[in-house]
This record gives sequence, structure tokens and C-alpha cells, in this order.
Amino acid sequence: MSINLAIAAVVLFLVLAAMFRSLWDGVLVMLSMPPAIAGGVLALRALNLFTTQAMDLLTTIGFLILLGLVVNNAILLVMQARTGMRNGLERSAAVAEAVRLRARPIYMSTLTSIFGMLPLMLVPGVGSQIYRGLATVIIGGMFVSAVFTLVLMPSVLRLPPLGLPLRRRVAPTEGVTADA
Repeated sequence: MSINLAIAAVVLFLVLAAMFRSLWDGVLVMLSMPPAIAGGVLALRALNLFTTQAMDLLTTIGFLILLGLVVNNAILLVMQARTGMRNGLERSAAVAEAVRLRARPIYMSTLTSIFGMLPLMLVPGVGSQIYRGLATVIIGGMFVSAVFTLVLMPSVLRLPPLGLPLRRRVAPTEGVTADA
């Protein structure tokens, strides 16, 4: 199972790198996954203080769903920041603009996921016992991920790619030809 998860992470990274045409942006999006997993594990530990929840198949599926939701939020922020930089904004201004434009959609999708899963986690009953682990993982992971995406991700986005100093592109001079 861990081999399958590692293969899935590599495939996801390759798809993100191809989508962004940048390995660095793929890394940035993948950085949102560990805090989400930690949030899901912490939520399960907190739930186990009140009731017993085994790490069953549906709880594991909850981690997979969580990772899909979390990656979407990070993609929104990274794509908006890169669009701002392509439109001529400085890196810091582009990141600030991306956070300003994408904070509301990120909060809305996060709160929708959390409030949609709360009844499965809190309401007692036979049906909710089956999905309690899934709901707990998604609630904990989405909460931690929202904080990471909107607080720490902008700081990471302001860093130059791979810690290397930024190289400024020299704009081609218009009207100059090889004949001149």
C-alpha cells in the first residue's frame, strides 16, 4: 500500500510539473500535502479520546479525498500568483494579489467541506459510525490546510525558485535586427 501511495505522489508531482511547466511550482503544491495529513492524523487522535475509531478502509479513503481537496486550494494560489507575475507584477505584489483574489474561494471550499462532514462526525447513529473516520480526517486536514495555504504558502511563494537568486529576463529590443 505504501508503494502505491509513493507512486501516486510521484505521478501527481509529474502532472503538476507538466501543468505548471515548472518543477518548483509542482513542489510548492506538493508542500500543502504533509500539513493536511498531519491535520487528519491529529483529528483522528482527538476523536479517539472520545470514541474508538480504527484506521479502516473508509478512513484511508478519507486521506485520499483530503489530498485531492488540499491540492486544489494550493493550485488556485500558485496559478494566480504566477499569472500576476506574467502580467508584470513583482513577485511580492503578485503573491499579495493572489491571496487577496483567492482567499474567499479557498475559504468557501474549505468551509463547505468542513460543514458538510460535521454531521457525519458528530451525529450518533449506525450510518454515521461507518463514515466517522472519513469525516474526521477531512475536517482536521482541511482546517490545517486552510491555515497553511493562506498563511505559510504566500511566504514560500515569495522565495526565488529552489533558493537560487532571481534572474531577470532581458526584454528583447524592438526594431534591432542582425543587419544593423
